[in-house]
Amino acid sequence: MYGREKRVLLRHYLEQGLTKTELAQKLGLHRRTIYHWIETGQLDRELDDEFVRYTPRPAVAKKLDPYCGIIQSRLEEFPRLSAKRLFDEIRAAGYAGGYTQLKEHVRGVRPAPPPEPLIRFETAAGHQAQVDFASFTLPWGRRYALLVVLGYSRLLWMHFYARQTMQTLFRGLEAAFEFFGGVPAELLFDQMSAVITEDRRNDGGTLVENAEFLRFAHHHGFRVRACRPYRAKTKGKVERPIRYVRDSFFYGRTFLNDPDLDAQAEHWLGHVANVRCHATTKERPVDRFKRDELVALKPLALKPYRSLILPTSAPKKPVGVPTIAVERRPLAHYDRLTGARA
Repeated sequence: MYGREKRVLLRHYLEQGLTKTELAQKLGLHRRTIYHWIETGQLDRELDDEFVRYTPRPAVAKKLDPYCGIIQSRLEEFPRLSAKRLFDEIRAAGYAGGYTQLKEHVRGVRPAPPPEPLIRFETAAGHQAQVDFASFTLPWGRRYALLVVLGYSRLLWMHFYARQTMQTLFRGLEAAFEFFGGVPAELLFDQMSAVITEDRRNDGGTLVENAEFLRFAHHHGFRVRACRPYRAKTKGKVERPIRYVRDSFFYGRTFLNDPDLDAQAEHWLGHVANVRCHATTKERPVDRFKRDELVALKPLALKPYRSLILPTSAPKKPVGVPTIAVERRPLAHYDRLTGARA
């Protein structure tokens, strides 16, 4: 059966005066077909009322097609794997296509999570950093990631520790200050009861009563605040980095031991976290930090903080009872000694 396009052209050429033979040659039709359409009145009816049927376009092979099985299996095992992680994995397997094609495919096979209704606010460069511990379970035990994120640039520092203690916090914060090349004016903490004791005052502020931590803060020249009662405004800058670390770094990744964990974390910070385009600032954290925030930080302390009450090193193992070394000799040696005396 011929489509309406043929009949539209046929009626158009008939109106121009072409003969039936010329029409048959021009349109590739048999003359009997043309006579049949004319005699049955098919050319006189309103062709615009007829439903137009289009055939689907043939499928075009994509560079991503051979890797869809890998993507599907990875998403079935780890549904929250990011498109960037999947792109790195299939590229290592030989994928030569672009990132946009993969991102659109992942968006189609997995619904995006709904955005969180958060009220955000911005801080000046060098004014504030937010601090929190995040707990991770590994085959050889629990590890605690200390996260420090600058509020203006969103530059992130992270390191894993075996214990969540005051001494760990001091050591980690000093390492973060060295990483940033300076000290922010204020540190904002989120639910760190081991460090902060809260006292609600009449003016709505929060008083930090931990004397040892206040001495540490005075040594490095920063103020200490707790998230409450400002949690509604500050929520997002601490908790989102923790979720970002869980989803982008920790989730679906394999670690051999603590050194491997630290090495992968350092590589991830330098090649992913701090060089990505941040969703809120629309800039890379490292660029925003170097341009605006580095010069706004306070200078580093001349020397590390030395606590008067916290141990500076692990206690030494008790010394055992000394043993006497006995020289072992063969019996022939004593026979020679006896014979010599005889």
